[in-house]
Amino acid sequence: MVEYLQEMDFLKARSPHPMSFIHCNGPSGICLSYFLSGYRPYVREGAAHPNPILHRKLQQISGQLLLDQDLEYLSEGLDGRTSSPLGLLFDALVRPEGDQGGTVESQLTWRRELQHSVPHLVLGKGPPGGAWQAMEGSMVTLSLGDWMEMPDLSFRDWMKRRGRQLRNNRSTTRDIAQYYQHYVEAKGLQEHFRCGTLVTSVRLLPSDTSPGMLDVEDCSQEGYSGESGDAVSTLFEIQGAQEEMGGTRRPFCLYARNVVLATGTYDRPTHLGVEGEDLPYVFHTIGDLEQALQTRSIGPGSDPLLVVGAGLSAADAVLLAHGRGVPLLHAFRRDVQDSALIFNQLPALMYPEYHKVHAMMRTQPLATGGPYCGYTSLPKHRMLSFAPGGKCTLQEIRGGGHRNGKSQVFHVSMALVLIGSNPNLSFLRNEGRDLALDPGQPVSAKRNPLDVDPFTYEVTKQPGLYALGPLAGDGFVRFLQGGPLGVVTSLLRKEVSARTL
Repeated sequence: MVEYLQEMDFLKARSPHPMSFIHCNGPSGICLSYFLSGYRPYVREGAAHPNPILHRKLQQISGQLLLDQDLEYLSEGLDGRTSSPLGLLFDALVRPEGDQGGTVESQLTWRRELQHSVPHLVLGKGPPGGAWQAMEGSMVTLSLGDWMEMPDLSFRDWMKRRGRQLRNNRSTTRDIAQYYQHYVEAKGLQEHFRCGTLVTSVRLLPSDTSPGMLDVEDCSQEGYSGESGDAVSTLFEIQGAQEEMGGTRRPFCLYARNVVLATGTYDRPTHLGVEGEDLPYVFHTIGDLEQALQTRSIGPGSDPLLVVGAGLSAADAVLLAHGRGVPLLHAFRRDVQDSALIFNQLPALMYPEYHKVHAMMRTQPLATGGPYCGYTSLPKHRMLSFAPGGKCTLQEIRGGGHRNGKSQVFHVSMALVLIGSNPNLSFLRNEGRDLALDPGQPVSAKRNPLDVDPFTYEVTKQPGLYALGPLAGDGFVRFLQGGPLGVVTSLLRKEVSARTL
């Protein structure tokens, strides 16, 4: 591959080898590093897939390298819980009966062929695992535990070796975080990971820039430039800082022909945008609630905790606080029977804790009370403002959504706004909006992801730049692994093309 890297001391030794750069180190980054480290998937000889159409296609390439195949052809006709064709294909290959809970073995075998490894770096703020390392450890995953695993390392077997068991076939976030960290070590990927790094700028250099013209001291503080270029001539400059002992940060600058963005969406919690949201008693992450419980700044004897939101994060906060006896006000905009409410879409037997929260929301409104001591539900309410002294003004939403409902002031000890999160792309020009499906709107995993090719995950408006995971609209670990499959196939084809020039 025609790539180049210049490294500061923290990256150990300057390297003349070609290199790709991956930002950050969550499941998408880990999976891509696995592929780039020479682990290659082959179609298992004699495999029998339960999907007859896919079975016939696999019989034609039995024993062959998956990366050499026409992935678009293989993914035709597959459907499931994602719109990503490669996500569906990879999931169908490694979990042939994933939705039925069957026992058909993976259609892939893995070989490590070091001669095909691609030099790369994976940068992240924390340990391998990304946002999973920052989550409250006792929470249970929405997805089944088996759906959280990385290629060629059974999560269920790993749990058994540790003397742990799945609960309703689901796992705690602590187990998932430890599994991802173990995976990096077990597969020998540590040399590619640089933790404690903060990327501050990713920009495309002018098309006539060559590696020999670059020097670390030339790095500027400009953002992503957005100029276009072909796959051979692109050269990106990445700037940031490495955390050192004592809490100091040392700047670094490196260059790469290809950059893969895998930052996820948990860096920037969504704000309501109402008056007083910046007051010191208003918070936006469950981590803030955990700290408040640890320091006992809230407890059974305090004023209520106000939780705003009706998603799974808000439900986790309700469960955590209610379990500690903290009085609760729970405000949300939707009706409890709204079909779009996530609790109305989850099977009760598989997700009993979330259905408990739904029951609390449904049976304990402010006016009538109910069986859940210390908890009050405020359905169809919107926040109007926060004021000093813990005064929160909420307004009832009446038919048609007009702002004509009754307003009421509540006194709270803490307000926790959990209404979603968005990616932090401040290191890109215009925070990446120019690269999104709708350049006029902020980048959002659900509403406005980056515009990528569905089979290479290369950003359509910028060759050499790739996006994985939620940035590309893939929300579940189970399906986001198709993205790394597309990226590595694209990079290897670029390498072949470059060699022929």
